[in-house]
Amino acid sequence: MTNEIITRYGKRVGYSDSELEKLHEEGHRIRHLRRVAKAAPLYSIEAEVVSSRHCNSGHEKGEKFVMDVDGNFITKLCPKRMCVYLISQLTVPVALINERLSEGHEPNDFHFMRYVRCPDTGVECMGYGEVMLKVQVVPRKNQ
Repeated sequence: MTNEIITRYGKRVGYSDSELEKLHEEGHRIRHLRRVAKAAPLYSIEAEVVSSRHCNSGHEKGEKFVMDVDGNFITKLCPKRMCVYLISQLTVPVALINERLSEGHEPNDFHFMRYVRCPDTGVECMGYGEVMLKVQVVPRKNQ
């Protein structure tokens, strides 16, 4: 099963035979791919807007950004407009979740970055608006 997962991954991303062989060095990438492949049909990553004031992109409380466990947006489950400043803040929490999944740990049991804010400081602090997201792993629905 492991070799099948690795072979399929290699074909999907376009690895040559030598690159696929190099992927096996040190073992951490194989372990990662195997465990994340097992988690992929079970979970999605969800970032929900929990507060929003004066957002230029129109993000509102309750809006959700849904990603697969690799951090790819499932666009049909996301807002039509996605602010680059806001979604760029998801890099660290998605990486933390991805690492936890690849090590076989509870995916939501991470310490930092459960909530992230867009870098805009709001009008009171010489900015324009502000948005905060809650990031969590949720059971995957038929997407």
